[in-house]
Formats: sequence, structure tokens, C-alpha cells
Amino acid sequence: MSKFFASIEAQHRDFIEKQKLFFVASAAADARVNVSPKSADMLRLIDERTAVYIDRTGSGNETAAHLRADGRLTFMFCALDGAPLILRLYGRGQVLTRGGEAYAHLLRSSFDGAEPPGARQMILLDVESVQTSCGFAVPRYDYAGERDGLDRWAVAKGEDALDAYRREKNRQSIDGLPTGLFEDENLAAEEA
Repeated sequence: MSKFFASIEAQHRDFIEKQKLFFVASAAADARVNVSPKSADMLRLIDERTAVYIDRTGSGNETAAHLRADGRLTFMFCALDGAPLILRLYGRGQVLTRGGEAYAHLLRSSFDGAEPPGARQMILLDVESVQTSCGFAVPRYDYAGERDGLDRWAVAKGEDALDAYRREKNRQSIDGLPTGLFEDENLAAEEA
């Protein structure tokens, strides 16, 4: 049976903090639904109503585009070992721009000031509800470790090439929605 909760309770935090993987789901009207797997090492629970993760450069930027257009966001965790459980955090999300004040504050306070290679932005979830369900159909998996391919790729590219890559691949969603990744730059150009 599924159960709903108004916020992240202690038992939810304990479960989330043991996970190695979570999924992020977002959507916007007339656009594809996006579901992305994320390494939980970049996720932090700020309090009982707030979660954030450092989003790293990838081939697309769907979550940012959907948040800009719609705002709805879901994080899903599922037990791949131990007792079965699925836990979802539902709410509204926002993008925290890399180099911005909120990003810098959370980087210091929640990530010990350490950015992973290829950090692009942070995604913050204002949790409106938490749902748990049985997870009986989720198969068991053994955790074999983190992959280092994204780290190696980002380090080899360097900041200038990563910026060029983001400009080419991350300005809009696959459905043509703007991501706002370079919005500050665009606003400055419009004001000039």
C-alpha cells in the first residue's frame, strides 16, 4: 500500500541517504516526459522539505527546460537491496545557476565547497509531499561502484570546452524549450 506524508521524515531520510541511485522526472505541456538516473552522491537533503543535487554537464538539459516551463519535479528512490521500498519526493523545482549566490551558498554549506568535474547547475526541489510504496516488483542488484567516465570526460575537456559544449547542447530541450542556462548573459545583451 502506498502512503503519503507531508514532509521528509527521519525514516525517509535514513532510506534516501543509503541509496546510490535516484531518478529525476519532469515534464512540460506538449513536450516529452523526461526521466534521468542520477548518482546519489551529488544529492543532499537540506531539511524536511528541501532536496538539492549538483547537476552535471550532459548531452541534454531537459530538467532545466521543464522547470522553466512548468516547475513540477519528482525524485524517485527504490531499494535495490535489502527490504523493498519505493520512495518519491513530489514538488516544485528550480535551477540554481552555477556561480550564483544560492548555488555558492549550498556548495559551501552542503557540499563542503567541492564541485565535481563538469558541474553545470544545481536542481533544488521544494518538497510538497512524500510517497512510499511497497517496491515488491523491483529486482535486487549489487552495487559495483561509481563510474568515472563523466569525471574523465569533463577533466579532459576543460572549462572552456565544457562551456562551448553546453552552449551547443544545453541551451534548449529536445523539444525546443529554452533551458535558461545562459539567461544572465542573454539579459545583459538585451540591456546593452
